[in-house]
Amino acid sequence: MEESAPFLACIELIGVNPYVLVPDPLLQALFAAAGKSTGPIPVQLTIDGHAFPQTLVKYAGQWRLYLNGPMRQAAGKQVGDTATFTLRHDPQPRELTMHPRLSQVLAENEAAAAVFHSLPASRRLEIVRYISFLKSEESVERNVHRAIRFLLGQERFIGRDKP
Repeated sequence: MEESAPFLACIELIGVNPYVLVPDPLLQALFAAAGKSTGPIPVQLTIDGHAFPQTLVKYAGQWRLYLNGPMRQAAGKQVGDTATFTLRHDPQPRELTMHPRLSQVLAENEAAAAVFHSLPASRRLEIVRYISFLKSEESVERNVHRAIRFLLGQERFIGRDKP
């Protein structure tokens, strides 16, 4: 799918989450390009010329394009502002690589690795994502060890009591 024609949208807020609604003709083009009209749809978007990968999701009956802080900051936009957007379906796989420290510690702990690999893919992704987005090496180290204790049933982690 080619990049969409630019459209203007006001940045709105639902709960604490800023978003814009996508015009219906563009939604239909995105559905056709993605080959589906349910579930999250990966897109490339521009906000006033600043490009970002994002996912279009349906929430409370409406397809919403959520805009995180770095996106809005780069475009100099806040909730209530109007911006110019373009969208296109992004067919590229969105893979997250495991933090090297988590990989190393799992390799050193067979019991934790066995539990990790037996988890549903969504749960493994939740753990990998949590650790991958930590900023300091200290927090990575601390949370890798928390994850291992969680996998061994010794500690809560990612809002869960058990793996």
